[in-house]
Amino acid sequence: MRSLHKRGHSLARRHDRGFTLVEALVALLVLSVGLLGIAALYVETLRASRMSLYRTQAVNFATDLADRMRANRVPANAYACGSPCVAANGGNAVADADLADWMARIGTALPGGTANVTFVAGTATTPDAYLIEVEWTEVEQANPVDFQLRVEI
Repeated sequence: MRSLHKRGHSLARRHDRGFTLVEALVALLVLSVGLLGIAALYVETLRASRMSLYRTQAVNFATDLADRMRANRVPANAYACGSPCVAANGGNAVADADLADWMARIGTALPGGTANVTFVAGTATTPDAYLIEVEWTEVEQANPVDFQLRVEI
């Protein structure tokens, strides 16, 4: 009987070395599924980052106008501009310029950006206030998103 050994290796051991084509394809499939998951996570991260940026800009716009209102308080309703906001209300030249600049920046920074500023007259127990609303459209949402800020002056 002939020995199956050749140079110290048996035929059975020779088949144990390396990977088969099927094993390599399965490993490639598992790696591909993992990479697709990472790509989907990356796309979701970009979408959330964009939404966060829009929300941050809306907050900054609202607080910017609130600071302008505190600096220019006369007359008390000078910054009321209706819905949609129309900058030229004729009550105060500084307020009109502030609103025109503010609305132009909202329109360029936020997609479909609009705003509304409502004056709420105070009572004996509450001060005069403004309700500032900044609204924009998210890319993948049917309804517009808005941010509201109440400013007591």
